[in-house]
Amino acid sequence: MPSETLWEIAKAEVEKRGSNGSEGDGVEIGEKSVFFIGSKNGGKTTIILRCLDRDEPPKPTLALEYTYGRRAKGHNVPKDIAHFWELGGGTSLLDLISIPITSDTLRTFSIVLVLDLSKPNDLWPTMENLLQATKLHVDKMMMKLGKTNSKAASEMRQKMWSNMQKDHPDRELIDPFPIPLVIIGSKYDIFQDFDSEKRKVICKTLRFVAHYYGASLMFTSKSEALLLKIRGVINQLAFGIDKSKSVCVDQNKPLFITAGLDSLSHIGSPPVPDNDIGKLHAHSPMELWKKVYGKLFPPKSTNTLKDVKDPAKDPQYAESEVDEMRIQKDQVLP
Repeated sequence: MPSETLWEIAKAEVEKRGSNGSEGDGVEIGEKSVFFIGSKNGGKTTIILRCLDRDEPPKPTLALEYTYGRRAKGHNVPKDIAHFWELGGGTSLLDLISIPITSDTLRTFSIVLVLDLSKPNDLWPTMENLLQATKLHVDKMMMKLGKTNSKAASEMRQKMWSNMQKDHPDRELIDPFPIPLVIIGSKYDIFQDFDSEKRKVICKTLRFVAHYYGASLMFTSKSEALLLKIRGVINQLAFGIDKSKSVCVDQNKPLFITAGLDSLSHIGSPPVPDNDIGKLHAHSPMELWKKVYGKLFPPKSTNTLKDVKDPAKDPQYAESEVDEMRIQKDQVLP
C-alpha cells in the first residue's frame, strides 16, 4: 500500500477536526488567535516577542504580520499552537483588519489594543478608530457565521457576557465587545511622570472605555515585572491558561483590571466641573467621556496616512533582482 502524501495527511487532519466540532456545532476550536492592533510605535511587537520568549530587537511592523507560538502540555503530547497577528501603521491600514478575521476564523480570535500612554492626544482617536473598524468587521462576520452555523454564533453572543456577573449593577449599561478584548496602556514609565490630574483623567477614561466594552485593562512598560503580568494575560488568550483575578485601580500604580471586575460607581463620573457638565451635549455616556477627554487632550489633526513609508524602498525588504528591475521600469515609465 503506497504511503500517504503530505497533502493527504493534512486533508485527513482537517476532516478529523471538522468531525470534532469545528464545523456544524458550537464546540470551541482548539487553536486560538490573538490580533494586536494599536498606536504606531506603541510597543506591540515588543509585547509579542516577550510573550514568545524571543530575545531579538523589535522591527517596525510595516502592514500586517503573522507569527505563531507553541506551548508544551506534557511529555509525548502535541504542543498547543497559538497564532499572533499584528497590524502596523496605527490607524492608517484599517482595511487590513478583514484579512485574518473571517467567518471561518472568527471564533478563534481575541483582540489586544495597545495604546501609547506617552501620547495622550492621540489616545482617543487611535482607540476609537481601531475599535470601531474592528467591531464593524466582526459584527459582519458574526452575521455571516449565523447563516451557516447559528449555534456557534449564538454561543459567541452568550460568551460576550461571560465576564460580567449576572447580578452586576452595570449589565444594562454596557455593550460588550463581540470577541474577547484586552486594552494595554504602554510606556507607563513615561506616563508615571505626568501631572497627577492628567494621569487621573487618562486612567478614569480608559477604565470607563474598558468596562463599557467588557474588556480587561492593564498598563505596562519595559519593566520585566509588568511584562510578565502582560505575558500571563496574553497566554490566557492564546492558550486558555491562568486567568488572573487581579485588580489594581490606584492611579499612582500601573492599572490592572480583569474584565468584569470594575464598576461605573467605582470609576465615577467624567472629570468635569459641575457647572460645565450641562454645556456638553452628548447622546451617550461614551460621547460624554469623549468630549470631556478631548477638552483636556484635543486630538491632533494630522493625516494618519502621510507618514506611511513606501515599503518598496525599505531596506529590510531589499531584493536585489527585483529592485534592479524596478529601477529599470521607473526609468521607462513617465
